[in-house]
Amino acid sequence: MLNFYKLTRIVVMLIFCGLYVTANTNAQTALASEKTMTIYGAKIHYTDTGNTDAPVVVLLHGLGGNAANWALNVPALKENYRVIVPDQIGFGRSDKPFINYRIATYVDFLDRMLRDLKIEQATFVGNSMGGWVAARYALAHPAKVQRLVLVDAAGFALPKDADLRELSRLNPATLEDMRQINRLVFHNRQLFGTDAAIEFGLASRIAAGDGYTIFQLVESIKRGDDMLDGQLKNITQPTLIIWGRQDGLTPLAIYGERFKRELPNAQLVVIEDCGHVPQVEKAAEFNATLIRFLSAR
Repeated sequence: MLNFYKLTRIVVMLIFCGLYVTANTNAQTALASEKTMTIYGAKIHYTDTGNTDAPVVVLLHGLGGNAANWALNVPALKENYRVIVPDQIGFGRSDKPFINYRIATYVDFLDRMLRDLKIEQATFVGNSMGGWVAARYALAHPAKVQRLVLVDAAGFALPKDADLRELSRLNPATLEDMRQINRLVFHNRQLFGTDAAIEFGLASRIAAGDGYTIFQLVESIKRGDDMLDGQLKNITQPTLIIWGRQDGLTPLAIYGERFKRELPNAQLVVIEDCGHVPQVEKAAEFNATLIRFLSAR
């Protein structure tokens, strides 16, 4: 059996690709009960595991991610919760149609998925773009959201002086692009800063086949579609904000603290020595923090 460190390394190397862990029992368990459904003509891949009689937790990956991003978290949740983890449309094993992707697209697909699964209410946990989707879903369908967890989330409009060319790095096409993205996303340079990690990351990004999806979402960001500015006061559900202190992609001081200020019923937990994906880089601490929030009355 692989130890936790090695399992973490495997899962992390899958963050930027549409592949799934199949080589070890732990990861297979984390991604058990794989299913598909058709939503608006597109095949959506997802996992549905855990206690079917328990409250539902939906885990939403970020830009360029897939359900494997949550492989270190599902085992900690599934005993006491029903855990649903989709490959959101355009990513992972789900279909990747040529459409004008925007956050509202993901809200519509998420709502249809829950209706088809006959789920009336859930807690939504979203990382990065997934947090943006979760927040927009709470605004669009407040009665269906029990609690909200935003993990290094995106969703605010870019400043007027932002260099829009930098957004192209979200769709890396060179080793230097990959190196810059890894520096922004990960704190642990021993795992993610080596030449081998950079080369593997670029190969995995290309193999994922989601470049068109990312391009369209970047264009949507440039247009300012579906931003959260001025709307967070309308989200009144209990909200947990989890942030890696060393996140270079959505920095704590700009994004995390702003979410805390503008959400009326939120608490902020900062994880030290951690970047943009605490559910992977600091999985044990992340899981403990999440479970405390979910179990609190």
